[in-house]
Amino acid sequence: MSSADDDGELMLRYAAGDMRAFALLYARHRGPLYRYLARQTRDAETASDLFQEVWSRVIAHRAHYQPRAPFRTFLFRIAHNCFIDHRRRAAQRLRAPEPLGPDGESAQDLLPAPAADAPDARVEENELQRRYRAALASLPGAQRDAFLLYEESGLSLAEVAAITGVGVETAKSRVRYALGKLRVALAPLLRPEPDRAATAASSLAAEGPLLAQESEPS
Repeated sequence: MSSADDDGELMLRYAAGDMRAFALLYARHRGPLYRYLARQTRDAETASDLFQEVWSRVIAHRAHYQPRAPFRTFLFRIAHNCFIDHRRRAAQRLRAPEPLGPDGESAQDLLPAPAADAPDARVEENELQRRYRAALASLPGAQRDAFLLYEESGLSLAEVAAITGVGVETAKSRVRYALGKLRVALAPLLRPEPDRAATAASSLAAEGPLLAQESEPS
């Protein structure tokens, strides 16, 4: 049984009253879900609020869940809709569209701390994190959304397209353009020399397999 099938079975068991099944689902998906929301909102408190809202909606809809698609598609569709609702609420309060956000300098540090203890390694890692957050924040919203859905959740491009309501080719283009802009922004840190490029690519593994793979020289 695949993990997707297992997720669907867990959700059905939870709907029937098995709380352990819900605990397993939560443990499996909480990390990718929170990272998606945190990097969309660039605010830890808002991300936490939306995180709770997503799981509340999962709980509220448990009796109506049908495993027609992988559970992660169901989960991230709810997350995407929660984020869109949040932006609309913010726009109504401010009577203006929500800005794309800061350049990343003051954003909550959501990336893992550097593994190395050497001061020069910390400086390089911190700069890589800062540059990545700034580049991510500067992406157009549709590109950032598609890229984060693809990277953080492990969704296929077809699933990303279904969640965002566009065609597969549009979703693919958005991810590709986002990746290209991120590569340009990170190029000074990723490609100065072979050894340093390898180190930087390794450190970005936490940001998802697509970015790490695409950053390697072809």
